[in-house]
Amino acid sequence: MQSLKSDAGLLSAALEYPYELKPGESVSYILIVPYYNTEVSELNLSGSNDFTEIWSTKFEETVNFWKEKLNAVSIELPGKDKMLFDIVRSNLAYILINRDGNGIQPGSRSYERSWIRDGSLTSSAMLKMGLSQEIKEFAYWYSSYQYKDGKVPCVVDRRGPDPVDEHDSHGQLIYLFKEYFDFTKDTAFIRDMFPHAKLAVEYIERTTATRKSEKYTQGTDSVRAFFGLMPESISHEGYSEKPMHSYWDNFFVLKGLKDAVSIARVLGKPELAYFSSVEKDFRKNLYNSLNLSVKYKNIEYLPGCVELGDFDATSTTIAVYPCNELEHLPSVLLNKTFDKYYDFTENRRLPETKWVNYTPYELRTLGTFIFLGQSQKAHNLLDFFLDDIRPKGWNHWAEVVWKDYRKPAFIGDMPHTWVGSDFINAFRTFFVYENENDSSIVFGAGITEDWLFNGLSVSNLPGYYGKYSYRIYKVDSGIKIEVDNIDIMPPGGFFFKLPASALKSFSAIYINDKKVDKIPDLYFNTTPSVIFLEN
Repeated sequence: MQSLKSDAGLLSAALEYPYELKPGESVSYILIVPYYNTEVSELNLSGSNDFTEIWSTKFEETVNFWKEKLNAVSIELPGKDKMLFDIVRSNLAYILINRDGNGIQPGSRSYERSWIRDGSLTSSAMLKMGLSQEIKEFAYWYSSYQYKDGKVPCVVDRRGPDPVDEHDSHGQLIYLFKEYFDFTKDTAFIRDMFPHAKLAVEYIERTTATRKSEKYTQGTDSVRAFFGLMPESISHEGYSEKPMHSYWDNFFVLKGLKDAVSIARVLGKPELAYFSSVEKDFRKNLYNSLNLSVKYKNIEYLPGCVELGDFDATSTTIAVYPCNELEHLPSVLLNKTFDKYYDFTENRRLPETKWVNYTPYELRTLGTFIFLGQSQKAHNLLDFFLDDIRPKGWNHWAEVVWKDYRKPAFIGDMPHTWVGSDFINAFRTFFVYENENDSSIVFGAGITEDWLFNGLSVSNLPGYYGKYSYRIYKVDSGIKIEVDNIDIMPPGGFFFKLPASALKSFSAIYINDKKVDKIPDLYFNTTPSVIFLEN
């Protein structure tokens, strides 16, 4: 065996395998590439038999690694929908493959960098599927690049932090801290991260003060709509040519401030009053800005930014999740926004409709329709997006999908794992989500009649209150739903949402042998519990 080494890391090589086969014969070659920190010398390649044995051992270790990472959670669905959870598992694997050291990256080619934007949302998806150590490492690593004045860099690569202003980043770092804590209850972690959260809040307060001068209290609605917001930025790629006062930025800032308040409360920090004051003031200014923007642009939807009054449901959806502002957003405008988006997407299904491309970040809207109680629309949209998985069977989306999929144009990375994490985060809401407004757990909000009547199971799904498991299956006289015990009782109890269209199929509904009203939202406040749907 020959050995080659390059201290500069620039070595390339070619492999040649001479062979001659007769009919029915075969030949196998074993190739071991020692990625990561493995040294070739550690493999002790002393002979062909040792080589084969080493390969078998390493192969088994690799298979077991992926089984452990990808099988912590199980969601089993009936019929053709079995493949939906395969898409979740595939994208979870792609996320880990794209990971570079402690950095979580959306790609390995076009996006060989770590954004806090992508990283925080992808971290949330990983936590929901049972991974936590990688998120802890990412949080410690990324927060170490925070500037001394509290500014959170939008992206970090091998050169270090990028100084470009993208004003969603400050809230997203705090959101990352709180999301990790919600799933792990690791108070030592948030105690370590608290100084970073405090610096970010202080930076937010100083930065929003630049939009509180007399200039922004006088004049037209278009000027006063800037009051108290974060300055313009290019965090939203649609504003890369000219920075805008993006509501995407500002809702993430609000989320970060809310989470800073929660962290301070958990830790019993005296900064609680200060954080609460900053959050309350920013909330007032943000919603005042929204109202002014809608008024001066004369629009009937929630805009993407102040300057343009643009329609951008893919951006607006983050106000619902993860920013959890559903109870505060103007409901008429919110519903009109997503009605408009749904009609637009349904129109794209028509063969005669002309469209060029889209970005599958739109997958995150699936969750919004679940939160709005419009699960059938979520399923219809999912069917649309599933058609654009290419190559078929690879279970992923490119960053840009073209109607003419053979068109030689920019697609970003394939797989693009921020897109993949959007799917994971949205897909989980079909089965469970935590309602932060009333501290309850909602099960089954995206369950279809087909799933209800043909059965499904959810096992070991991590959440804020422990691990969630439930099963739906047929019995002679109806359908049983068994909800397993969890670690912590949510203050708001539990809800199990049934497809409203299915209620007519049952003569009565029981929770733990007690008859209840035949309504879609079944409330119970103890686990384990059994819901019985009697024929």
